[in-house]
Amino acid sequence: MSIAAVVIGRNEGARLVACLEALQGRVGQIVYVDSGSTDGSVAAAESAGAQVIPLDMTQPFTAARARNAGLAALDAGAEYVQLLDGDCVLRDGWLETAKAFLDENPKAAVACGRRRERHPEASLYNALVDDEWDTPVGQAKACGGDALMRLSALREVGATARR
Repeated sequence: MSIAAVVIGRNEGARLVACLEALQGRVGQIVYVDSGSTDGSVAAAESAGAQVIPLDMTQPFTAARARNAGLAALDAGAEYVQLLDGDCVLRDGWLETAKAFLDENPKAAVACGRRRERHPEASLYNALVDDEWDTPVGQAKACGGDALMRLSALREVGATARR
């Protein structure tokens, strides 16, 4: 599988550890882009074998800026990239399913799945977020930041250029 992963986060702690553990052995490269963590997230990412990119926090932070920094650090050999927030964990089988979809649909640039709140019963907020993420299945004009993307499509629009 020529899949790399770009994980972004700040002070994710145990959530980041779970995120990185779910990627181990499933992707060829993991890049973690950190936006000023003070909780040991950088050390956790390094011990998990991720390449760590610390963002310059004198510039305004955006998730897009962090993802772009991660994309710029990817090895040339990757065909796909799984973008993932550091507080999210991939489900077993997701990468294989998403890659198969992209392989079967060469004009598709992105495969995104249904994001789920791990504990929707924990609070009204969790339940509302889980409900909001319950989007229709099928072709979409937009998706969230956690998705498997075809790197050639990102390169065509300049998203993987070094910044």
